[in-house]
Amino acid sequence: MNALKTVYWIAVATLLLAFIYGNPDPVAVHIWPGLIWETKSWALVVGSLLIGFVPTSLMLRATRWRLTRRIATLEATLAAQAHALTHAAEQASRASDT
Repeated sequence: MNALKTVYWIAVATLLLAFIYGNPDPVAVHIWPGLIWETKSWALVVGSLLIGFVPTSLMLRATRWRLTRRIATLEATLAAQAHALTHAAEQASRASDT
């Protein structure tokens, strides 16, 4: 699986480098009247992708972390209940034996 991830990221990096090499033209971005930001077209596209990707990725990681903690808590509660039931059954068995 790690080899497949490595191949994927190499392909993404290769495509990104090809895109950067193929788009060296500067573009002017008119932010508001009187303010013009001049940048390379590839920087604008890559920056836009990162602006969309990073917050989404952070939200996904936070949700996964929260759900992992919740599952661990529920599993611990279930194990404690199972242990309590086993202990109660052993005590009831001992009480009926005497």
